[in-house]
Amino acid sequence: MKTLKPITPGIRNRTVEDFSVLTKKRPERSLSFSYKIANGRNNDGRITSRHRGAGVKKIYRLVDFGQAMIGRKGKVSAIEYDPFRTAFIALVDYDGAKNYILAPKKMKVGDEILVAEKAEIKSGNRMKLKNIPVGTNIFNIELNPGQGGKLARSAGNYATVLANEGIYTHLKMPSGEIRMINQECYATIGELSRPEYKYVNLGKAGRSRWLGKRPHVRGTVMNPCDHPHGGGEGRCPIGMPAPKTPWGKLARGVKTRKRKYTNKFIIQRRKK
Repeated sequence: MKTLKPITPGIRNRTVEDFSVLTKKRPERSLSFSYKIANGRNNDGRITSRHRGAGVKKIYRLVDFGQAMIGRKGKVSAIEYDPFRTAFIALVDYDGAKNYILAPKKMKVGDEILVAEKAEIKSGNRMKLKNIPVGTNIFNIELNPGQGGKLARSAGNYATVLANEGIYTHLKMPSGEIRMINQECYATIGELSRPEYKYVNLGKAGRSRWLGKRPHVRGTVMNPCDHPHGGGEGRCPIGMPAPKTPWGKLARGVKTRKRKYTNKFIIQRRKK
């Protein structure tokens, strides 16, 4: 991580990551394609997700979150940047067949990895939870056997194996929640790459627009017809006991969990 000198207003407080670990600039042609970004609109063209739009053109890389190459040893041929996710990705060569995977921290070109039911406890190897020792950090964890990794997939994230009990493994998630996952599910050993991502300061509004993020306007500076917080003279409070969304719903402290049938798998909820 590098902090730039405040030579111009746009550079003041801006931080830049060290991308020297990356070894390839162009994505693998057979594992990438281009498509039109929806910009937060649905099939009618109406905005359903606000503050999205524009940004530079991006090429999507097909990343294997599961175990398509099970039982085959692979060799890392490149570490690459992926514009659609926060962690880096690694191009792995399996004797001619190539695949993208999420790159763990400190992975280098030339490293060998293996996806198997039981493998060596080494960063990058993928195996079943029942064969992973207690205290090991893991990422890209399946929720259901054969479904592909769903949990702990963003930059610097990892979960920790706490215990094996019956047909379940107890994991401490990145949020602090402790939950049970079926032991037949696969997970990758190690921690995800690019842990310094959360410390990046964009420095200027234009850099945010390059990423496809449009301006987020505060409700208090709007008119009463546009937002429940709007109206009043100058800077004034929102005028209500609790903040609301633009559509009049309570914005904080509201329960959003819908899949209550999975509560039985949660041993300890995350701390608020």
